Amino acid sequence: MDRNRKREAADERSQEKRACSSSEFRPCSSTSSSQPPPPPQTDSEMESSSSGRSDRAGDSGYGSCDSDDFAGGYDSRNIVGRGRLQRVFSGLLDDGSGGSAQLAALTELCEVLSFCMEDAVGYFPLETVVPPLVKLASHESSPDVMLLAIRALTYLCDAMPRSAEAIVRHGALPVLCGRLLAIEYLDVAEQSLQALEKISRKQPVPCLQAGTIAAVLTYIDFFPTNPQRVAVSTVANVCKKLPPDCSTIVMESVPILCSLLQYEDHKLVETVAACLVRITDCFAGSSELLDELCKHGIIQKSLNLIANDGHRSLSRATYSGLIGLLRKLATSSLVAVQTLFELNISRTLMGILMSSDMLRDSAYVSVQDMQTNQVYEVLKLANQLIPPVLRDVPDDQIELAKEKILVDQPNFLHEFSTDILPVSVQVVNSGANAYVCYACVSIINSIAYFSTPDILLDSIKSTNISSFLAGLLSRKDPHVIFLTLKTVEVLMQKLPAVFLSSFIKEGVVYAIDAALLVQEKCSDSVSEHSNDHMVVRDTSRCMCHAFNSSRVSASESKTCRLQKDSIQSLARHIKTTYFTHEAVDSEMGFTETLQKLKILCTVLNDNVDSCSTSDGCLQNEENLTQILLQVMREFSEGESMSTFEFIESGIARFLACYLSNGKYLSGTTSAIDLSSHILTVLKRFQIFSSICLSNPGQSCDNMLLAVLLKKFQNALSSLDNFPVILSHGFKLRNTYTDIPVRGITKNPCLRVRFVRQNEDTNLSDLDNVVNVDISSSFDALEGYLWPKVNKGKNGHRTESADRKADDTTSGIKHVSEKNPIETHTNISQESCISNSAEVSRQEEQYLPAVDSSPKQTMSAKEVTEGSSASPSIGSAKPKLTFSLRGKQLDSSMTIYQAVLEEQKGAEFDMVVGSKFWSEVYKLTYKSAEEPKANDSEMLNCVPQSSVFWNKHGFSDWKYPFLLAELPCKIDKLNALYDVLFMLKIFEGMNHYLFQLLSDERLNSFAEGRIENFDDLKVIVSSIPQVEFVNSKLNDKLEQQMQDPLVLTTGCMPSWCGQLMAACPFLFSFEARRKYFYLTTFGSLRSQQNNIQNLDGSGTNSLNDRHSYSGSLRKKFIVNRNNILESAVKMMKLHAQSKGTLEVEYAEEVGTGLGPTMEFFTLASHEFQKVGLGMWRGDLSYAGRSTIDGYSEFVLAPFGLFPRPWSTSTDVSGVAEFPEVIKMFLLLGKLVAKAIKDGRILDIPFSRAFYKIILEQELSICDIQSIDPELGRTMLEFQALVNRKRFLESISGDSSNLCYRNTSVKDLCLDFTLPGFPDYALLSESTKMVNIVNLEEYVTMVVDATIGSGISRQIDAFKSGFNEVFSLKALQIFTKDELERLLCGEQDCWDFTELVDHINFDHGYTGSSPTVVSFLEIIQELERDQRRAFLQFVTGSPRLPPGGLAALKPKLTVVRKQHSSCDADMDLPSVMTCANYLKLPPYSSKEKMRHKLLYAITEGQGSFHLS
Repeated sequence: MDRNRKREAADERSQEKRACSSSEFRPCSSTSSSQPPPPPQTDSEMESSSSGRSDRAGDSGYGSCDSDDFAGGYDSRNIVGRGRLQRVFSGLLDDGSGGSAQLAALTELCEVLSFCMEDAVGYFPLETVVPPLVKLASHESSPDVMLLAIRALTYLCDAMPRSAEAIVRHGALPVLCGRLLAIEYLDVAEQSLQALEKISRKQPVPCLQAGTIAAVLTYIDFFPTNPQRVAVSTVANVCKKLPPDCSTIVMESVPILCSLLQYEDHKLVETVAACLVRITDCFAGSSELLDELCKHGIIQKSLNLIANDGHRSLSRATYSGLIGLLRKLATSSLVAVQTLFELNISRTLMGILMSSDMLRDSAYVSVQDMQTNQVYEVLKLANQLIPPVLRDVPDDQIELAKEKILVDQPNFLHEFSTDILPVSVQVVNSGANAYVCYACVSIINSIAYFSTPDILLDSIKSTNISSFLAGLLSRKDPHVIFLTLKTVEVLMQKLPAVFLSSFIKEGVVYAIDAALLVQEKCSDSVSEHSNDHMVVRDTSRCMCHAFNSSRVSASESKTCRLQKDSIQSLARHIKTTYFTHEAVDSEMGFTETLQKLKILCTVLNDNVDSCSTSDGCLQNEENLTQILLQVMREFSEGESMSTFEFIESGIARFLACYLSNGKYLSGTTSAIDLSSHILTVLKRFQIFSSICLSNPGQSCDNMLLAVLLKKFQNALSSLDNFPVILSHGFKLRNTYTDIPVRGITKNPCLRVRFVRQNEDTNLSDLDNVVNVDISSSFDALEGYLWPKVNKGKNGHRTESADRKADDTTSGIKHVSEKNPIETHTNISQESCISNSAEVSRQEEQYLPAVDSSPKQTMSAKEVTEGSSASPSIGSAKPKLTFSLRGKQLDSSMTIYQAVLEEQKGAEFDMVVGSKFWSEVYKLTYKSAEEPKANDSEMLNCVPQSSVFWNKHGFSDWKYPFLLAELPCKIDKLNALYDVLFMLKIFEGMNHYLFQLLSDERLNSFAEGRIENFDDLKVIVSSIPQVEFVNSKLNDKLEQQMQDPLVLTTGCMPSWCGQLMAACPFLFSFEARRKYFYLTTFGSLRSQQNNIQNLDGSGTNSLNDRHSYSGSLRKKFIVNRNNILESAVKMMKLHAQSKGTLEVEYAEEVGTGLGPTMEFFTLASHEFQKVGLGMWRGDLSYAGRSTIDGYSEFVLAPFGLFPRPWSTSTDVSGVAEFPEVIKMFLLLGKLVAKAIKDGRILDIPFSRAFYKIILEQELSICDIQSIDPELGRTMLEFQALVNRKRFLESISGDSSNLCYRNTSVKDLCLDFTLPGFPDYALLSESTKMVNIVNLEEYVTMVVDATIGSGISRQIDAFKSGFNEVFSLKALQIFTKDELERLLCGEQDCWDFTELVDHINFDHGYTGSSPTVVSFLEIIQELERDQRRAFLQFVTGSPRLPPGGLAALKPKLTVVRKQHSSCDADMDLPSVMTCANYLKLPPYSSKEKMRHKLLYAITEGQGSFHLS
């Protein structure tokens, strides 16, 4: 078989021009396989254009897509003239010149058609041209003529899609298929594939009838990858419209298609999967045809693809489609059911459901997205394998046959129930919506119904099914409750002895009693899924039929199975049959543990604040400690306690009252008793901490704190009732709004009518409907309404007020009309973060002030850009209050949040539909009353003198969570508030574990319980932060942030912001990162920074937003030789810009993501250079020159921390202090801009510096993380000071104290800062340190190191940072998480991670020898080499948070077409904008290693075309 290599010059020129001028790659011959197309440019991180990086310029032909080759070459409107076409047609018919005339004519025709589209072709006589082309396509004597004729047909279909009908009509299909069934020339065959693919798009049925499927698949293995993709695309086109009588033709292709599922090319596999899904859909109505499909191995091949980590390699749509294919087969084919059970389908389904991203998908899936959701498809498949007990057709023969399979082969049911039942429970507990929850309960109910008692016991042995069912009974959807009750009934029928006590202990009986009471009150609402004024659930089918088989017609699935009193009747039946008073009493109702715990907690609560005398207080505290020990022993040593018992015991509230000295709920403390109250709180906290952290050196899993944490997390999941609000049918569109500004907004609006409260005669009426942006605060409503309703002294509205209001709104309207998009962005950003920022400030007012200096005030501009809280906080008192349906609205929320808050309660998950937006909401307004004084504000009077704390054995105030109320609107009488409060305490205890233990050691040393300074050393084993994440709440927040309305506006239900402010640790770092970008910068920023992984749902609106955000880029030209100067200019111009910075280097062609990432890397390196005087460890400050042998960069093994500068000494030298301040100001701007734009900095800040960024107070303990030797010495000195103070309090003699057997005086320490001899702590720096002034020395050293010595630098950093966005927005992160957010990750890679997260394309697959060698090489790279490789490929030496998996675009490796004959002579090159590595096929691994290391070392420092 020969490959035809002949090409005409014009054809080559045509091919080249097409590649450069077309935005879509059009493969046209086998040359497409030798010259890969440019990488796809659909990812948002591609930025504005491609940039290539290489060791040399222009080494490949497909680097830049901005070629101007086409310019001036042709004009598509002029090339198609009648005379030219006539000449071409004449040449086609001229067969007397030996074929040369025909070749010339075909060449010219291909050239003409290659640049034409249908609207530019004009006159083109298809009936004249097509017949000779078809004839020439069968011209076997001349392969060149055949090739060009088929290519002309391909181009004709491309330029004129309507020509496909004429081509088919004139008999081209048999000719083209013949070229594939009898391959003589591979080029001709490849071109035939291209032609058939074009024709099949418009003529699928004729292609099917002509045998196209068999033709393209018969010899598919002979073709390279690109032609194979074309072949299966042809089959996919044909399968779009399969006629009913095509089963024989299609069935013959199924074995080949199934075998193709095993190929490594992902695009090929996805197209084949689409073909099989369409074929299955076509045959779904025939059980016989489905049985035949199964016999061809479609189940085995599909299941293998799904099971082998398919969700990583396949798109979401393809993955869901394959699961749906199995579900459709199982619906009507008994062969499929039998085969699936034999292949242990349950293990595969379990693996899918247990994966973290699948569990997240299982949560709040919107109704319109369910058909493409993987978890939904898995649950539908499971419901088809185990027939449901409640059926639409009782005598369905297929369902009866499935039952027989389970009865005849009980091992199938055993395997299925053991795998699926526990994971179904896990899916629901992760926070599933009503539909997913109903599906899981349906599976569990069916398993319980069909299982024998032995199988059932084995299935639930690892699952607390009783607690699970009790939780389901607390839900509000009647379908879920009814099915749960049916499950309870089945379990009691089969295993009454096992479940009676368990149901009592776990609260199932209690929940049934509660359900009976609830149903009696609201039985009228069972048949209705929403009240008239509630959020509308737009569902087309009742939940009873959500998982029906497709055999049930739509008309049969409209009637709900639930009757008006179904739940009440079933609950009453279960109660009277299984849970009679005699049966419940025989089980003692409550367990002995619960009764004992209730007694202990009651005693604890009664004595928590009883104290009359000092001796009585001491005795009372001792008694309380003993009771507390008994309570804690119940957790560590007692029998297992159920979540229901834990909540019922009230332990959370009793512990909260104990730790707050009885002021937990009242919060009132007189100013006189405040100091005593705080001292008691601190002492109790220390006692409680010592109990919870007993044996801190042991494993964290064995600590009592870990046990308590798990109990409280389970209680939180059980008590959780926060709704997820989903928007149905939401589309992004321009809307006119009246509030907060008149103009056009992208946000949706609520229709509001303002109505004056009748008894308020001081206000005027205002009766008109206005549009209110959903992100509007109540301050905005008041600002709009007050000038219109305010009456002057004479009782009438003043004209000046009206004029002022009109002038204000007209001015705003003018601005809005000039730039409506900018105005919209400002409004949404301000409003979106106002709630969370306000909550943060509410928290602050309960904390002791740590600095009496005036706080920095935010400008109006910062407020507008989302960098501060709502202006109502700390500003003028509100003039108006608003209510809706008689309920006063919370003014700290947005209007959208307030309306949702008023309407919530009907269901756990609510859907915002069309009725929500069309309804007119009547807001009643009245004059605001004088606010009452907040008793909790008295806590601001906490004494701040360090002497106060030191006298009582505490080094300083560093436990801010103790005296703070939770900044959320949850009712304090709700058990949920108690649980959240204690979780806050636990997290604070874990966070401050080192300080707590250090304080305990210092106190022990002071009192003489330990004598050796070495015993002050603390080794902590804290609980991992991930243990504080509540998976249910985290999944709820994740799903809430995926809602299209939230992605567009950033507006979320109020609970999201309140919980984020009160207990951010409840959410994972990934969830908080998304929340941070959405609420701080708005949806446009989150989309541009790839925070949302886009799937098939909502693609159009998201793409619209992306294109809109693309206009906000700010391009800046940088001088590579002076990075810092460029950074100064850049920040001066763009620090406050809402646009994303895009860097281009002067005199270099590259621009986009790669150069931008490199700029931030290089800029971060500039700040680490010696001689700047910024950091500790900079040895060249104060006139010193750089020491020989030292690095160019500051050596900071424990991270960079500001170098202290004296406030009293005028230090001059290499780095003047004003310049240091400027550098910190610039650094603050750069860090903030990097976070805002999602860029990575390569700068190793110390942990203490991250605490400063988070505005956390530093203490003496933090010095050890900066300078371990200095920190340890200062801590030992502090212990000596405490010992001296204690001895003086009891005996007055402390003269014999010494430090490590040496007198303090003999240490010869003067009052200069250690390590900084030019920093005088006193004006008399020659004064020596002794035991008398040691305390003064320690205080001054600590203050100089982490206080006044760095305060001006820190203020400058914060000032610069706040110019970009508010520093307070970062306080939802920990210091370790902030480092990940700012500096990304640089962990080692394992082979599996590399394979999973790197794409191989255009000549390479995951098993290619070159690829295997490449993966081995980069896995073996040392740390510096790995950093250089990442810098070379991505522009940054670090990966983004999340590692390789989070790299966007995904790292892609393609085969580089080398310019020379020997690939070993070529070097790798990259396109950093696309993370696109072009790797030559080297002959050996060692050769590849050498070339790769050379490229990443020498190829740095410039961007050119590659």
